[in-house]
Amino acid sequence: MQKSWAVPRDSDALVAAFPSRLAAEVRGAISVLPASAFPPVEPFAVDVRGERVTIPSRIYSDEPHSGAEGSLSGTEQLILRCLYSRHGDGRIRQRHLERILESDEPWVAPFVVRLAGEYVVEILEAIHRGLPGLDVPGSAQRRLYGEFISRNPSFFARTERRVVSYWSCYYRWKYPVFGTYPGSALVEAFRSAAAEQGAVLEPRHTPRPLSARDPLGR
Repeated sequence: MQKSWAVPRDSDALVAAFPSRLAAEVRGAISVLPASAFPPVEPFAVDVRGERVTIPSRIYSDEPHSGAEGSLSGTEQLILRCLYSRHGDGRIRQRHLERILESDEPWVAPFVVRLAGEYVVEILEAIHRGLPGLDVPGSAQRRLYGEFISRNPSFFARTERRVVSYWSCYYRWKYPVFGTYPGSALVEAFRSAAAEQGAVLEPRHTPRPLSARDPLGR
């Protein structure tokens, strides 16, 4: 029989995914996580307003039973939804992603940007729908994501490469031109937001976007 991994309330793997000032709230949020057969895996590190956090690539706990979130504060619920946006089930990831997109907390941004570099195209579409301000110069959403990306240029470069890789592997048959793939517009919007914040990013890791001069995006 496979042993379940009981999530301790002070689990370092999950507390480390958020700024240290939120440690108590993270412990409160993870107190409702059901036991899982697997621990969180493959953490990735990013800078959030000058503090290094390490976020698991995947968690595997089932969602809490109905009503379990009722005892949590608003911040604890937001933390829980961020964690479930890292779930191994894509449907669960998308459902919780859609509930964090309106947040203006800087520690939410890495969870969203990481999902932009994954393979579920419906999630890419949900991010663009849920961040209407990303394409609006000077908007709060554009500043939030632009600042995060400007602090994490290598992370964003990996995200761009992942977007191209998943397009090429899984979606090229449906979107023969990269510029028509939902991930293309999304990473362009992120890059533009970072440029507005004065970021110095690595050279573009994606094919050039569509333009009137080159409508095929070559």
